[in-house]
Amino acid sequence: MIYIEPDEDGLSGFVQSYPDATPVVMLNLLRFRAAAEDTEGSAEPCSGAEAYTRYGLAVEPLVAASGGSVLWQGSQASMLIGPQDKDWHLVVLVKYPSAQAFVDMVGSDDYRAIVFHRTAALEDSRLIALTEL
Repeated sequence: MIYIEPDEDGLSGFVQSYPDATPVVMLNLLRFRAAAEDTEGSAEPCSGAEAYTRYGLAVEPLVAASGGSVLWQGSQASMLIGPQDKDWHLVVLVKYPSAQAFVDMVGSDDYRAIVFHRTAALEDSRLIALTEL
């Protein structure tokens, strides 16, 4: 199964079930397309990795404005436990001050104006909300 975007039910359930005013770390597992699939017709042809770089540059100020920050990013070195057919090209940990801060950011007009880069870039992804113990 391929996953690119969260659905509305998933987002609303996340906000309702996540503790209020509790920081959340989002684990992003990302697999890029060889060539970006530009469904908006607003970007020059490029690789999926290049399209994701465009997204990253555009989303960085939105993350900061929401009170969030990138904690770590890197690439998968090896799959020790799990399906060997999954090769995540980029893994990113992003911390937000709350679940609502994240949902507000991804629901904003500014975010909707740039998310096409992410969609064009990705072949598959996972977004996992984490909370500290």
